[in-house]
Amino acid sequence: MQGKARQVNPELKELVAEASRALARLDAPRLEELALSCQALNRDLAPWTAEAQREWARQAREAAADMAVFARVLEATRANMRVMNRLRELRTGRLEYSERQARGCVNTESGHGND
Repeated sequence: MQGKARQVNPELKELVAEASRALARLDAPRLEELALSCQALNRDLAPWTAEAQREWARQAREAAADMAVFARVLEATRANMRVMNRLRELRTGRLEYSERQARGCVNTESGHGND
């Protein structure tokens, strides 16, 4: 499994690192290619031998920290997209903020904010 599979499929850790780099560069085409690679990997999981499954588990353990970082980067990217979408809506006049929200006091229930 190791020699032959690594030539065909890169290590999981390599895929995660490449996805992080593509996201940092906002390289949408490369991210799409990586997503398709991951889908293919998931399809191929079922018929694997016990040895192949152990290899996959090893790769997952080695890539766990990188995947956690990638997950945080994805969440930050989603948050940035929400901000950009809200700004776009404000510019086009489709969204209005109250005076309190405009000053940064968005959470009125807890009483915390930037008053």
